[in-house]
Amino acid sequence: MIRPIIHYGLHLFVPLVIALIFFPKQWKKIYLIFLGAMLIDLDHLLTYPIFDPSRCSIGFHPLHSYYAIIGYLIMLFSPKFRVIALALLWHIITDQIDCWIM
Repeated sequence: MIRPIIHYGLHLFVPLVIALIFFPKQWKKIYLIFLGAMLIDLDHLLTYPIFDPSRCSIGFHPLHSYYAIIGYLIMLFSPKFRVIALALLWHIITDQIDCWIM
């Protein structure tokens, strides 16, 4: 019962706090980018079953692969994509925490 609360809290509420603290003038835009980063979960549609509560996303789904994570890290070096990279990496961190809780 606590696992989904932690998982979705990290996906929804922590990005809001990040946006408010680090980007106070643009917090709405930044928060939307962080929420948009959840679109990488569309890669779950490529597997069966689509949702498996006992499966760790990291290293399993294409957009959660180690190659993708390296790509997100490289994106950090581009000012144009830095916030998107941060949002994607936060998503990955959140999913990794969920894997550890499993």
